[in-house]
Amino acid sequence: MANFDLKDRAAIVGVGNSLFGRRLMRSPIDLACDAIVNALDDAGLTKRQLDGLIVSFGSPIGADADTLAQVLGLELRTYNQTWAHGRFTASCIQWAAMLVNAGLANAVACLAAVSFSGLRRPMMGGSGDREGAREAGGGHGEDPVYGMTSPGAGAALVARRYFERYGCGNRELAAVPIAFRKHASKNPAAIMRDVFDVDDYQRSRFVCEPLHLLDYCLINDGASCVIVTTSERARDCRKAPVYISGMQGLPAGRDEFIWAYPGLGVAQQRSFDYQAGLQPVYQMAGITPHDVDGLFTYDAFSILVWIALERWGFCKPGEAASFTQEGRIELGGELPMNTNGGLLSEGHIMGWNHQVEIVRQLRGECGERQIQQAEIIQWANAYGDSLIYHR
Repeated sequence: MANFDLKDRAAIVGVGNSLFGRRLMRSPIDLACDAIVNALDDAGLTKRQLDGLIVSFGSPIGADADTLAQVLGLELRTYNQTWAHGRFTASCIQWAAMLVNAGLANAVACLAAVSFSGLRRPMMGGSGDREGAREAGGGHGEDPVYGMTSPGAGAALVARRYFERYGCGNRELAAVPIAFRKHASKNPAAIMRDVFDVDDYQRSRFVCEPLHLLDYCLINDGASCVIVTTSERARDCRKAPVYISGMQGLPAGRDEFIWAYPGLGVAQQRSFDYQAGLQPVYQMAGITPHDVDGLFTYDAFSILVWIALERWGFCKPGEAASFTQEGRIELGGELPMNTNGGLLSEGHIMGWNHQVEIVRQLRGECGERQIQQAEIIQWANAYGDSLIYHR
């Protein structure tokens, strides 16, 4: 009989990436195949043992689940795909945990593959952006009626609101991309590895004020994959499993805005005192934020890191600006974040590369960028979704 008390009932047993880069001149399907094959090898599984597939898909930048099954010769009992957004990464892994524990699959590959540089028409702002032209605006806070024609415009709105509400600015925010670039400098797979300082950051051009170029994520090609199975089956795989002990899905409603936690007062949000740190993911895992050894979040824009820190109770509203100073979120600091370099410096695989890094950190495989004695790592988004992993 299926057991739906999912704490520690599912584990990640294999992870894999393709090459990350710009203008790789390879299709998303080609890149996805590399990531899946590498994850299967990491787990010690064959493709015949892979009977589930969940894909973050975004035509024309992503790979389609049923096409991948045909190309790879997979025999799937179940597959699913969702929109190619960083806010669906945790959801896909949560669905996989449910599938394997409901007996609908034995091993599920969860992945995204993107080829941003192959686009001929913009998908992320500007003329011809189909997403931003949807009724009621786009999925990143775009609202063309008000000139909000790109994801960066929505993030800039949040940054401006935050700066003015809490009396801080770009010099404090610079600590986020500086930290992640330091991490990327220790990561051979990262696209951007040259470190920079606050003055370099300030000299970089504004893209959408108050956000500088170095506050923006990369636009690149690549793929990442994680394989989920039950905790029982995980013990028979090649490497030590990484268990999923806490889950929290995506919230939605008037008080949610893609780039901001409830209460900040942007878009349709009301302004009120937001109480963070009481989320169900901590109750499910039986921990508090103080128990977390490393934090990973979707960092399409630097400001999202501050939003995530406050949303999940690592600091109080208005305190993230000071919290991120003096190396606190760097390796060796109190709370290392995005040790792979994040979307800001390693590559934009919609946060899937972060899941790969989390697993490798908990296995102790990250070499120079290893978080020492890492036991518990959390994926926690500005959007409100979360996963808590432990070894």
